[in-house]
Amino acid sequence: MSATVNKPKAIAPLAILVEKLEQILQNAKNTEKSSQFVNDLQEAYEFASNLEPYLGEVSTTQSGALANLAQKTAQEDWSKLFAEGATPFELEQEMLSGHIEGQMLQIFVKMLGAKNVLEIGMFTGYSALAMAEALPDDGKVIACEVDDYVAKFAQECFSHSPHGEKITVKVAPALHTMAELAQEDKNFDFVFIDANKKEYKDYFNLLLDKKLVSPGCLIVVDNTLYQGQVYLPESKRTENGQAIHEFNQMVAQDERVQQVLLPLRDGLTVIRVN
Repeated sequence: MSATVNKPKAIAPLAILVEKLEQILQNAKNTEKSSQFVNDLQEAYEFASNLEPYLGEVSTTQSGALANLAQKTAQEDWSKLFAEGATPFELEQEMLSGHIEGQMLQIFVKMLGAKNVLEIGMFTGYSALAMAEALPDDGKVIACEVDDYVAKFAQECFSHSPHGEKITVKVAPALHTMAELAQEDKNFDFVFIDANKKEYKDYFNLLLDKKLVSPGCLIVVDNTLYQGQVYLPESKRTENGQAIHEFNQMVAQDERVQQVLLPLRDGLTVIRVN
């Protein structure tokens, strides 16, 4: 008997749009709307709903280790773990970077020829392992994770991959770990940020102010569209949505960097340090 894989919640703008279109389409089919209206709505739904699967279909296949990690994450009952106090935060499988984003990170790492990677916010380790797979044998990933449960979960998954030994997990608040790394004069070629949304501005400024990154380094930041809230009226933003909006505005005005926000999943901002 196969384990249950929970259906992921829609968090990316496109996924939310697909969900809303599907609901509208079903409602239209159950009313006396014109057949032309239903047909037009059906076409709009197909345009939106088939894009994400197609991206996965034509992107390089993820490794077996990454697929297993994703499946294990989807099978975990995160709500129960939170209720039992095993995790300090209410986690969701949607926090996983996933196949398409993982391939994007691998391409960035390979293009840069990176050897030293910093990950701020690891969750169950998909992105950390994806980047480790793209590193040379002497490459290293330092992953910051505040939750001891998911850190152990990730490390168990890493043990099944030959690339897992490239990853060092630091279990502590990310800003604390970053300050320690700065004191050790660490410097990184590539940084991936996917942690506490309210601290994104602090992560960014610490990276540049403490010289954890050098000119030519890439900083990639996840969830920078944040369910579409960043471009909706302020009244429709949560605290996290407002925090990401402010982060995006701050980066856009910072002359130390060049950046572009890609509409990949929930938004991926690629920042190059000048």
